[in-house]
Amino acid sequence: MFHGTITEALTSHEEWSHYNENMIEDQKDFVFVKFSGLHLKSMENLQSCISLRVCIFSNNFITDIRPLQSCIKLVKLDLHGNQIKSLPDTKFWSGLKKLKLLYLHDNGFAKLKNICMLSACPSLIALTMFDCPVSLKKGYRHVLVNSIWPLKALDHHVISDEEIIQNWHLPERFKAYNHRLFFNFCPALKKVIGFIRVSFQLNLSYMN
Repeated sequence: MFHGTITEALTSHEEWSHYNENMIEDQKDFVFVKFSGLHLKSMENLQSCISLRVCIFSNNFITDIRPLQSCIKLVKLDLHGNQIKSLPDTKFWSGLKKLKLLYLHDNGFAKLKNICMLSACPSLIALTMFDCPVSLKKGYRHVLVNSIWPLKALDHHVISDEEIIQNWHLPERFKAYNHRLFFNFCPALKKVIGFIRVSFQLNLSYMN
């Protein structure tokens, strides 16, 4: 790896600059990225991925997800197994209007109040927070279910009406955590590493 002035000289070279500009331009078209288990500490390189729909950045050393603020077309975001302890504010989440699936389990979240920032995410229907310190807090599930209104499933279980409406006692099969309400909405994916660029023309050709 280059260091110091050698790196500066290389990155200031005209050909390198041109390559870098082309790379950033290409990233604007990425709709799917998966970088799992690569010991990555930063997501800054995703700032230019403005067309991104699916982002899988699990099992790394990520602590800050604010670089994703420009990825306003995200539908699925998988950040499980990182070192995230705090979520961005409501302005960040209100900008992700298409986000439906969010996997945050196995992180360092400890404060319910911070997790409730997700209430600003208008389309979020499925969330995982298990194996985080916050999931051990009393009333954890009740608070999230009644704060994030679009939410339909939390930690592998579909949300029961009994969890939303107080003092409403339903038959056993409709109660919270009933096995009938179990839903594994974050199954393991096949190992794929790198950026995948998908054109809309290719998608359309498969649809026709």
